[in-house]
Amino acid sequence: MDYVKTDLVVDSMIQAGATKGKLGAKDLLIRGILSGALLGFATTLALTAAAQTGLGIVGALIFPVGFVMIVLLGLELVTGNFALVPLGVMDGKIKMGSLWFNWSWVFLGNLIGGVLYAILFAKTLTPAAPLTKLLVTASEAKTLGYAKLGYDGLMSAFVKAILCNWMVTMGVVMSLTSQSTIGKIAAMWLPILTFFAQGFEHSVVNMFVIPAGMILGSQASFSDWWLWNQIPVTLGNIFGGFIFTGLALYMTHRKTATVAEVKPRSVVADVGAAAMR
Repeated sequence: MDYVKTDLVVDSMIQAGATKGKLGAKDLLIRGILSGALLGFATTLALTAAAQTGLGIVGALIFPVGFVMIVLLGLELVTGNFALVPLGVMDGKIKMGSLWFNWSWVFLGNLIGGVLYAILFAKTLTPAAPLTKLLVTASEAKTLGYAKLGYDGLMSAFVKAILCNWMVTMGVVMSLTSQSTIGKIAAMWLPILTFFAQGFEHSVVNMFVIPAGMILGSQASFSDWWLWNQIPVTLGNIFGGFIFTGLALYMTHRKTATVAEVKPRSVVADVGAAAMR
């Protein structure tokens, strides 16, 4: 059958976390750079669709293409790793140092990829282009908008980040519920659409949006970017991904998961697919 039961999915999540924890810096950096850039592509595609139709929901329907490419190509997205890699530690397959090594290198790679795409994409726009205004407005809203609210702004960014990565990491998990490529795409599309349509905060998306807006004339400064968005959003993404997806599913399903229940071919397929996140 194409459908994979949740107990077995959690076992694949653990194996994927352990596999990611053993990757070297070169692989993590290259895969992270590509992921950051691909999410930038997906974001500009979504903004273009929203601008052309006047409907934000159209952009949200399209945005998951970036996540799908990242998963199917076996790249590294730090927000997905916030849920998977800790499970490898909890199950004793890797050490805590491997978790910090993975998160640090993937975060750096995602940042380089997002900023690189921001620099390149900004060169394609004119000051009067619709996307120029959208990116500048978004950049200021994600930084100066929170700054105006002070503590409440920080908490808003943090909570939006929790809700965002709850859904993003569910996309990672949902892709493991199917053994077919079409099934994986359909399953992961649902939670990614859900987070983007509601304007939640994704740390890697912001690695493109905020720098792009700054390049195009946003009033936000480098310190505004990191203090009022990147740091609280990253912390919120960690909390949401690990607590509400990784830990929650581990606690309720790990006790019943057994490797013996999985056919050899399925184990390879599922763990291999999970390792792509």
